[in-house]
Amino acid sequence: MSSTTRKRRLNEYFPVDGPIRHTVDTVMIIVGSFITALAFNLFLLPSNIASGGVSGISVIIQSVFGIEPAYTQWALNIPLFIAGYLVLGRNYAIRSLLGTIVLPLFVFMTKDWSVPTTDLLLASLYGGIGVGVGLGIVFRGRGSTGGLSTLAQIIQKLTRLNLSVCVVMMDGMVILLAMFVLSPEKALYALIGLYITGKIIDMIELGFNYTKVAYIIADKTDEISEAVLKHLDRGLTKLDARGGYTGEERTVLMVVVGQSEVTSLKTLVQSLDPSAFVIITNAHEVLGEGFKRVEG
Repeated sequence: MSSTTRKRRLNEYFPVDGPIRHTVDTVMIIVGSFITALAFNLFLLPSNIASGGVSGISVIIQSVFGIEPAYTQWALNIPLFIAGYLVLGRNYAIRSLLGTIVLPLFVFMTKDWSVPTTDLLLASLYGGIGVGVGLGIVFRGRGSTGGLSTLAQIIQKLTRLNLSVCVVMMDGMVILLAMFVLSPEKALYALIGLYITGKIIDMIELGFNYTKVAYIIADKTDEISEAVLKHLDRGLTKLDARGGYTGEERTVLMVVVGQSEVTSLKTLVQSLDPSAFVIITNAHEVLGEGFKRVEG
């Protein structure tokens, strides 16, 4: 079966842009927005931790003027959404519309829920985790909650700066403002929450299971290849390489294995070629036969 035919058949059962996928994406955006709002109201807002973004600005404004954070978030998100539509295009606007609307709505709906802790460290930790989980789910649903991430993408498009630099600039300005308006201590806690949020988003988007990629440089590549195919039942790729010191042509084997297969692979390689050079690194997500299904 050709790769084109295989992809077509997969898309019949797991359509990338079919109604089922759109429904799943919508549910994920709603659920993720609710979790984000809950983490904001239960942990970040009660402790006045402004860990970046429009939500951080809303914390500062409530502290100074007493305005409900949900109103501030709507007031800032709507013009940012319009700017995103004009600069970034229709597709971006479609992906961010739902999150832009429902996140402040959930913030408003959960504003009176009981607060489990007012300890600054616990609030920054659990607030960062909750926001990271929520945003990670939204991103997995191919959505966005708008906010300063929209402004960062606009700046990136207009200035050609790296997007990560633009995001850090936006969040850094919010935390810097929090340092002067709230307190330096709370700004430091906000940095903790922001760091954890970023890490959790990566975990949600890339997956919790770390598949391993092994690069094997050995003299007995044929024997090792046969053993991997036979005993580990894993495919491999032969890469043409040249020794940096000797200049000799060499073959490097690239093997993708599960976490539980790493020890078996190392034992197998060492038994066949004790002088083999093996490099093992993490691969957050692998799509293809033997791992996750390819969706498109």
